[in-house]
Amino acid sequence: MEQAIRTEKLTKRYQRHLAVDSLDLEVYRGEIFGFLGPNGAGKTTTIGMLLGLIAPTSGRAEVLGHNIAHSPGEALHRVGAMIETPAFYPYLSGRDNLRALAMAGGLPATRADEVLAIAGLAERGRDRFRSYSLGMRQRLGIAAALLNSPDLIMLDEPTNGLDPAGQQEIRTLIKSLAADGRTILLCSHVLHDVEQVCDRVAILKDGRLRAMGRVADLLRRGHGLLVRVAGDLGQAAEHLRALPWVEAVNIEGDAMHVSAPVERAAEVTLLLASHAIGVSEIRPDHDRLEDVFLEITRQ
Repeated sequence: MEQAIRTEKLTKRYQRHLAVDSLDLEVYRGEIFGFLGPNGAGKTTTIGMLLGLIAPTSGRAEVLGHNIAHSPGEALHRVGAMIETPAFYPYLSGRDNLRALAMAGGLPATRADEVLAIAGLAERGRDRFRSYSLGMRQRLGIAAALLNSPDLIMLDEPTNGLDPAGQQEIRTLIKSLAADGRTILLCSHVLHDVEQVCDRVAILKDGRLRAMGRVADLLRRGHGLLVRVAGDLGQAAEHLRALPWVEAVNIEGDAMHVSAPVERAAEVTLLLASHAIGVSEIRPDHDRLEDVFLEITRQ
């Protein structure tokens, strides 16, 4: 698949602090890619390097097929970004703010009305920015990122501080942007949002890539099984606790949470069957991306 973003050993060091450590990243065209990590993991520094705002210490970054260090103009010509909280002139309308940005970038002022419509702000475009709710301000920030008709959009915490309704509006907008063929790089600590909209994710910790893949694949990885049986749950738990590679078994309701490698699920089934205990359900004990994220970042 064609790549919208590719990095090779991308590294940024600030004196004694290694902010990003040999990052190898691949984001494919047309996908929504979640870029995750705890505070200080290196996400914002990475985005800064991808946008040509921060010079890497070493390594290579390509954006839309162009080396960002050698050809920043070509690389960023079709890139839009909203980094952290968008800032606009409070006494200008949303429309006039966008018209000013468009003209400053050599774009027709009429582009402002087009992106306001895409962001769902057409009816409020003539209202002053200071009257906008937080959700409207975030949508105006996304509208600004769309002014140059980008193929790639980088969004840093677009749902930060929003209520559930506002988060849903932003998720719907992100999905619609991707449906039109755009690539979205989404940084967010709201893991429910990421799980709802992203095709693949990368998880950073201490500047290093800890995991990358499809959301469904990451939910299947890890160290833990959820087991339900057609039989005595207490007896099943005792049999499993006797296995040397089972760290713990906790009973919760009608299920057991078994601390054991996911790849040994078949052995669990066979063991219980040998004691005439049938397994009605066995699966990785990760219902949410948040569970996977916490497991990876605690290592």
